[in-house]
Amino acid sequence: METEVRLTKLASCAGCGAKLGAGTLAQMLEGFRAHSDPRLIVGYDKSDDASVYVINEDTALIQTTDFFPPIVDDPYLYGRIAAVNALSDIYAMGGEPRLALNILCVAEGMADETVREILRGGYDAAYEAGAIITGGHTIRGAEPIYGLAVSGFAHPDRVLTNSGAKPGDALILTKPLGVGIMTTAAKADMLEGEALTRIHRQMATLNKAARDIMIRYPVNSCTDVTGFALLGHSYEMAQGSGCSIHLTVGSIPYHEEALELASMGLVPEGAYRNRAYAQAAVQVCGDIPLAMQDILYDPQTSGGLLIALPQEAAQDCLREIRAACPGAGIVGYVTKKQEHDIYLE
Repeated sequence: METEVRLTKLASCAGCGAKLGAGTLAQMLEGFRAHSDPRLIVGYDKSDDASVYVINEDTALIQTTDFFPPIVDDPYLYGRIAAVNALSDIYAMGGEPRLALNILCVAEGMADETVREILRGGYDAAYEAGAIITGGHTIRGAEPIYGLAVSGFAHPDRVLTNSGAKPGDALILTKPLGVGIMTTAAKADMLEGEALTRIHRQMATLNKAARDIMIRYPVNSCTDVTGFALLGHSYEMAQGSGCSIHLTVGSIPYHEEALELASMGLVPEGAYRNRAYAQAAVQVCGDIPLAMQDILYDPQTSGGLLIALPQEAAQDCLREIRAACPGAGIVGYVTKKQEHDIYLE
């Protein structure tokens, strides 16, 4: 669908690349008064994907919100990707999304039909996820913004966090990397055709299938790979779990076009923020090209799940996940804490 004004031209940042740098918000919140509640088993202090509040012995409430400026020009696709990205946090915690609220900022120059298509994309994603959008809030502002506040549920004993990885675990990544680099190129009219269609399809795909499969396995930890990139989210998993994560770079799935584009210097600003955040914790072993490292620091919009589970269960889990997510792969393993949090091998 053609729009009167290209949505990506109305925004200074795209998708999860607009995310505030990792660690920055925690510093801003330091020292604030906050109530304690033993039922809150995951809060903002955990650097996790969502908060978790135990309602009763059988039910935990999972809450999250996520929104960002346009990552694509097609308004329907933008709405769907933004909604899929928000819903992903619930899946990363092992939960099922049930209720959602729209978050929408309408910029000058956006036609009513454009706004309708953004919302339709969000509603279709929520419908596919089995969630109900019950309302929301809309304002006018300088740039378009869309996303969801989502509530989901899980059994308290089955909630997954990013801090439960154990030595001996294998790591599965369910979607290839490179989306931030490629959408940066697309914004500069340097990427089109099949490659662009491929990453649009990937960003618009729910992590529901991967979640539905992984909960049948003895998963110890999970997070989704979004704005802080594979290395930023791996760093948080390593720190929270008190372990070291070893990433086997040759096994990490990525879009080949991203490597060439990164070699040309088409790297989003968010990748440099992610590098500044995590680089001190990363030990590079061997000759890993800078462009490949850029992919590992590349902020992903609506990225895949990073799943930690025992080695003996990993191949069977991966086999099932690949039926729904062909780009998935085993990307590393977990050891006891060593000198560095992350090793690139």
